[in-house]
Amino acid sequence: MPVPFHLAFHVLDLDEAREFYSGALGATEGRSTETWVDFDFFGHQLSLHLGEPFANAPTGKVGDHMVPMPHFGVVLPLDDWTALAGRLEERQTDFIIAPSVRFKGEPGEQWTMFFRDPSGNPIEVKGFASTDGIFAD
Repeated sequence: MPVPFHLAFHVLDLDEAREFYSGALGATEGRSTETWVDFDFFGHQLSLHLGEPFANAPTGKVGDHMVPMPHFGVVLPLDDWTALAGRLEERQTDFIIAPSVRFKGEPGEQWTMFFRDPSGNPIEVKGFASTDGIFAD
């Protein structure tokens, strides 16, 4: 894996964030204070701080969909993506884009899903059958 990234952003409620990121997404909680909490997010460091989440709007056109911008996410091996999609479906997640495949049969074929955390931060999780497809053109 390349070196981990660090992303810090605002959430409205740390307890809700803890339940969502650890319970729904399977992230492992790290250090915390009364105003922030760190998570191991699939090998990357997320720092969630109390505050007003960033503004976002459905302005990114991808295929037939308008996706919220800005957003963040992670790229997973397809088996891990499928397991996470199943867990989120069981939790009756309100998807922006339900788990689905896009660019089928083309370079860069990928499985994707978009959803929001409890504070409204948009998240995209992609799945690839092979990491060779991540940067395919």
